This record gives sequence, C-alpha cells and structure tokens, in this order.
Amino acid sequence: MNVFELEQVSYVPNDHHVLDEIIMTVPAGDYLTITGPSGSGKSTLLRLLASLLTPTSGQLNFMGQPQSSYDKPTYRKRVSYCFQQPTLFGETVQDNLAFPFTIRGLPFDQLAASAALDKVDLTDRTLTQPIVELSGGEKQRVALIRNLMFPPEVLLLDEVTAGLDKETKTIVHRLIDDYHRQQLTILSVTHDDSELASATNMIEIRDGRLEGQHD
Repeated sequence: MNVFELEQVSYVPNDHHVLDEIIMTVPAGDYLTITGPSGSGKSTLLRLLASLLTPTSGQLNFMGQPQSSYDKPTYRKRVSYCFQQPTLFGETVQDNLAFPFTIRGLPFDQLAASAALDKVDLTDRTLTQPIVELSGGEKQRVALIRNLMFPPEVLLLDEVTAGLDKETKTIVHRLIDDYHRQQLTILSVTHDDSELASATNMIEIRDGRLEGQHD
C-alpha cells in the first residue's frame, strides 16, 4: 500500500516554479530522506504533503484517494507536520501536550504526557515549566512529542535537528527511529551529514525537480 502517490505534481504560485511535475510514490512504513540545496523546494514538498499548500497542477493521492477529498482537520491528525522552528503556544509545556487531547474531545492524560517526556529525557516536572524558560532543544523535543501523543500514520520532519547540539540530536533520532520501528511512515528533510550518511532511502530535489531516488 502506498501512503502517497504524486502524479506530475507542480507548485507554481504567481508563475514562480517552485516544484515541477514531481512523480513519486511513498510506501507505507517507509523512511524517506529528502535532500537538496537550500531553496530547491524540499520544504514546499513537505507542506504539500501536509495539506498546508495546494498543488497548482497534478494529482496528490493519500491512501489511494485524492488528498483534496479529505477533511483537513482529520487529514492533519493522520499526517503530522513538524516544523524546523518549533512553535509552542499557551504558557506551559502541559498546555501544548494537552492540545492533542483537546482537539479529540478527550481528557488530558498526565501519565501519557509524562511517559512521552521521559522518551526525550525530560522529567514530568517539565509539564508545569513555562515555555519561555525552555531551551531551543527542549522546545523542539516538546513540539515533537506533541505531534506524537496520538501517533499519526505519517510524520513529516522539516529539518527538526537543525541547530541542535549532538546530545539532543541523539535523543531526537532515538525517538524517531523507535516510532519508525513501529511502522510509522516518515519523510525527513535534512542537511545533516550524519542523517544523510545513515539514510537507507533518499531522494534529491534540485531546482524544483526530483533528481532521483537512491536505495
């Protein structure tokens, strides 16, 4: 089963060619690394897959159905996008980890939140910590586990380890690899040399075009 099928997908806002006729498939359970020069269209591709942007031409299918046929709030629970610069809201870490429960009409599960924090080497005391006191690495870890409180079918990662120290990168990689072993489909945009060296399935985008897929 293919999670995504892109059939000549282009994104050309105001006659500016950002992505041109992308043809690709992403099987369920894949871990696809996306690389290429800055400004080549990598992040735009992720935003299209996340339904944050709409293709100007071509067909983008999710689970065999046109992406446009899905209700966006429901779709975004199934396909979760994690930004390069983490965006937290409210006042505390708990405000952020409670959000996935709130949008599902469920009571906040503090034990589940504490367990999620433990996976990224943060203690349950972090729940009450003001977000303004968090370091950049802590914010990224909180943003990531917020996306995973209810595991999606697809996780889209847009350079989530950029600017992190080596220890925090190791923690984030460990978490992502653990979820991939549970058959979560992952697409990751990165410039990180260590991530590129360990990639088992990689595509390269240059000037808005897919250059090739390397297994």
